[in-house]
Amino acid sequence: MYRNQFIVLLSALLLSAASGHRLTFAGLPHAEPHQVGMDGDCLASIDEVVAEGLQNKQMPGCVVAVGRRGKIVYLRAFGYRQVKPEKVPTTTDTVFDLASLTKPIATATSVMKLVEEGRIRLHDRVATHIPEFEQNGKGNVRIIHLLTHQAGLIPDNPLEDYLHGEKQAWEKIYALSLRAEPGTRFIYTDVGFLVLGELVRRITGADLNAYSQREIFQPLNMQETTFLPNQQLKKRSAVTEKRNDQWIRGDVHDPRAYHLGGVAGHAGLFSTAEDLAVFAQMMLGEGTHQGRRILAPRTVRTMTAPFVVSSGVRGLGWDK
Repeated sequence: MYRNQFIVLLSALLLSAASGHRLTFAGLPHAEPHQVGMDGDCLASIDEVVAEGLQNKQMPGCVVAVGRRGKIVYLRAFGYRQVKPEKVPTTTDTVFDLASLTKPIATATSVMKLVEEGRIRLHDRVATHIPEFEQNGKGNVRIIHLLTHQAGLIPDNPLEDYLHGEKQAWEKIYALSLRAEPGTRFIYTDVGFLVLGELVRRITGADLNAYSQREIFQPLNMQETTFLPNQQLKKRSAVTEKRNDQWIRGDVHDPRAYHLGGVAGHAGLFSTAEDLAVFAQMMLGEGTHQGRRILAPRTVRTMTAPFVVSSGVRGLGWDK
């Protein structure tokens, strides 16, 4: 059942946020649809769906990648990655701000790696590792509550809390009270994943960017997946909107992540479609890709199992 779920996940992941760049080592090979048992005519209907979305101005552009049996069978760019002040066509090597896909890909995967190594446990109290978090009734919040958005935290605290430096921003986060008893109510929250990102730093001594690069993205040769893109990646990044009268390209769009320096547990990751395809193939491979193990099979099964929440079911970091 988990393989079928991740085939659906791969489609959603790549359709929603990604683009493509052909890697020379760890990237997935390309194949014709019939070579992996797919109907090429059916895949061609994607063009019509995307064209309708562009015509209805649901998006300025996108890149769609589809993979099966470890191979990319469809990779195409549509529309524009920048429309103002001039139009720039989307290309298959466009870099996208992944926004909340940061949560499962960087943050939850990092947390699960620490669980696998025995450095933390899913049912640990968060305050055991971040004592400041305990104040104002949060002492019984567990790591698993954060991963499933059941900690009882608000979705976001005010942006004003982030405008006076990282130290004060974290003080405001730690001082938050709960909206619900932990484990009783699903409330989708950026705050919870901000705390998970800080948990990774507390346990490892490295921020989420450094840790995820070392333990996930570099071993998979995902060379275009990172927080804080360099100038080369910025040049190929899709524009989002304006900040301080300047178009945002290659800097995180999320304002809270931006004021935290661009590295945060809820947002800030950038990537391309074929890099994300490698990540998805690793998950389909029960934690291993091209002989490189990122997670143990048991860890992947735990991460993707159905956890019952008040709104239905969730995975650990994943929607279901």
